[in-house]
Amino acid sequence: MAIDVNRVLHGDKGYVWVNGKLLSQLKSIELKVTGNFEELNFCGDSATYNRFTGWTGEGTMTLQKIDSTVLDLVGDSYNTSIMPNIKIITKLTDDQTGKSERVAVSDVIISEFMLAKFEGKAPVEEEIPIKFSHYEILEKIS
Repeated sequence: MAIDVNRVLHGDKGYVWVNGKLLSQLKSIELKVTGNFEELNFCGDSATYNRFTGWTGEGTMTLQKIDSTVLDLVGDSYNTSIMPNIKIITKLTDDQTGKSERVAVSDVIISEFMLAKFEGKAPVEEEIPIKFSHYEILEKIS
């Protein structure tokens, strides 16, 4: 089976929107779903079985700091205990076909944010861990 190497997707054709706003300063994003399983063992059987009990959604966004996007989004939330409604949509496009893979995650919680982090002669980045409880596959690349 021959693989068309020109079809390998590149992150520079990836985009992320947070609550409808394009994040132009995005360096990277990872969103993943991890299954939760309960182990089951039975007398007379040496195998361990696993039963699906749900899933956990989490990830990380890394931003080049150009403004106060994250502080605008959640800066006051931790003081007021009122978390904002956050929805993230990702889009990764295949240059060769123009087709895209799009995913939406909602009920997003930014579980940690930086108030300040910088050093001399170094670009400033923000690494933002997130959790989510809903996802939707909007579009796939065939």
